[in-house]
Amino acid sequence: MHKFRLDLSLASALALVSVPAFAVAGEDAAVEEIVVQASRVGMSAKSLPNKIEVFQEDEVRLQQTLAVTPTELLSNLVPSFAPSRQKLSGGGETFRGRTPLYLVDGVPQSTPLRPGGREGVTIDMEVIERVEVIFGANAIQGLGGTGGMINFITVSPPRSGELHQRASVSVSNNDDFDSDGFGWRAHYLAAQKLGDFDVTGAVSYEERGVMFDANDQTIGIENMDGDIADSYSRNFFLKSGWEPDENQRLQLMVSDFYLEQNGNYVRIDGNRALKRPAISVKGDPLGELPFNDVLTMSLDYTHKALFGGTFAAQAYYQNFESLFGGDIVASFQDPAIAPVGTLFDQSQNNSEKYGSRLTYGKQHIAGTPVDLIVGYDFLRDLTSQPLVATNRVSVPPTTFYNHAAFLQLNYKALSWLSLSGGARYEYAELEVPTYVTRAGNRADFQRVTVEGGKRDFDEVLYNYGAVVDATDELSFYASYAQAYSMPDVGRVLRSVSTFGTSVDTLLDIGPLVTINREIGGSYKIELGEVRVARFESKSDYGQRLLPRLDGTFDLARQATETSGWEFSVKVEPAQWLAFSVDYSMLDGEYDSNSDGRLDSDLGASEVGANRWLVGVDFTPQGIFSARLQASKYEDRDFHNAAGALTAHFDGYTNVDATVAAAFKWATVSLSVSNLLDEQYITYYGQAATTAPSLYYAGRGRTITLRTATSF
Repeated sequence: MHKFRLDLSLASALALVSVPAFAVAGEDAAVEEIVVQASRVGMSAKSLPNKIEVFQEDEVRLQQTLAVTPTELLSNLVPSFAPSRQKLSGGGETFRGRTPLYLVDGVPQSTPLRPGGREGVTIDMEVIERVEVIFGANAIQGLGGTGGMINFITVSPPRSGELHQRASVSVSNNDDFDSDGFGWRAHYLAAQKLGDFDVTGAVSYEERGVMFDANDQTIGIENMDGDIADSYSRNFFLKSGWEPDENQRLQLMVSDFYLEQNGNYVRIDGNRALKRPAISVKGDPLGELPFNDVLTMSLDYTHKALFGGTFAAQAYYQNFESLFGGDIVASFQDPAIAPVGTLFDQSQNNSEKYGSRLTYGKQHIAGTPVDLIVGYDFLRDLTSQPLVATNRVSVPPTTFYNHAAFLQLNYKALSWLSLSGGARYEYAELEVPTYVTRAGNRADFQRVTVEGGKRDFDEVLYNYGAVVDATDELSFYASYAQAYSMPDVGRVLRSVSTFGTSVDTLLDIGPLVTINREIGGSYKIELGEVRVARFESKSDYGQRLLPRLDGTFDLARQATETSGWEFSVKVEPAQWLAFSVDYSMLDGEYDSNSDGRLDSDLGASEVGANRWLVGVDFTPQGIFSARLQASKYEDRDFHNAAGALTAHFDGYTNVDATVAAAFKWATVSLSVSNLLDEQYITYYGQAATTAPSLYYAGRGRTITLRTATSF
């Protein structure tokens, strides 16, 4: 269970040209080396100054049995990724204290105009072949990615002509084996290469029970933002390719994912003063049941020998619908519809996007040690948030157009020195129709008409860096990169309460530019490698979410800065034994009064905990293998400009274990998350909000048995 790691520059695109072998569960067959060629780089990874980690399929499959969502899988592997909320909503699950950009095969999953926290759960983990994590703000994939990018690469077709099939079944429950906590999942995949063509198809289905904490109490169900507990999901997946020759490939990918809560439980709020977490009891939640309904499609064409370079083109489409649970909240109230305090409603985020990416890269231009990459991207995103129970508008249909052209150069100045730099020109248009706000935005319940309009923005984003190979074992890098995103435009539009407001005068919908500065180094020792990185990420006109008593948030535009250290040690003292120790230390501040001075701590919904990750892998000869991992979250205090304590987090430690046996007919694994059955309140539940409804405990000891076979 080893990680494949690369250090790549800002120019590293996630639309990758890769030719992996088809991995078969339960086989010891030799696997063809995975070739990862970033189509917007086409350069030696060793020469480029940025950080990326690629987690291969064996690690994904292992962590899948210990995590309930793809974002928890990331949290288990990347210490600078915030602690998982263990819910369907990933609000507050930041990366290096910033917002991550999620992609599936390079297709953006994030909905930046109205982020609902659901973007990390859009595909079944069974069809994820590997996960690529790019650290730090960068603009190469366009809108978003102020904290970094996470690309979920889906399973690849076989290289041989044989029919490959695989299937898996797993069951899970708490350690008391309560019938209400029982969950199961099944997956089937078939793939074959037929001459110049190949096709891969897969179907997955999962049922999840309610979750229990270490005290054997049910964990409160999140019927408002959505929960992964007491839910079911299914995923239909297809990938088909045509290779007319060794240099060209045309590929179609389609993923249809659906997750919905079962609606068997309602929540009883917790009590922070008594340290009593929210629990679930049998009941019927109000309104329609929350769901995620996501269709993702991409068509990719690559030519690796076009005019002496590599050309890559991608066209993509995504339709993302996420229904939130309903409640009788203050902002939903309207006396013209029902008496104040009685009106129930619920909202739904809708985002339809399509776009394209064109990239051309050529090495050694005119015989020089200079490599060139040029490209052009287009995105159109239509986002809205209706109130579905009363057919009102919360966020009107908002259209975003984004055009971007970029150029990137890499120069091998000396045998020990590589330089890189580039620029990306972003032009964006935002169109908002005239609309009427919710009456509940004002104390007098008057509806406000907001005049629509069109806003346009343009920005040139730069990056540059250097890599110094001091010796064969020791190397250093330094980089500067900018990223471009939009604030939570929907949150701004839905919160307007002042008469005479127009889209043209709303300053809060201006773009968000983040600057990332980073230095790092690695030292290869005989048995492994030591790495260290220091980063600073700054936005002069950033955004923050201000918690309200009801558990919702308001948006504020304030200068923000996050910074931190990342340390990593990997050691393999024997072929069958590997140790890893990772540590992330994060800080975040903001300017609370716009005086140009950072004076207050960013909250727990923005900056993750300082954290240790420790792992031990046992892979002796024979059928058995095992992994033991621990995640230690350190205590943390949050202070305001006056030095007063605003929040406190009591740290905790989670220990997980997995044992697997690879028989000829199947691989059987037994995984236990929270092995020591520690009782704790989640990081988000403790420190991100004071709402008693969100005072959630984390999962207690949970057991998963998985059987996977190929035939």
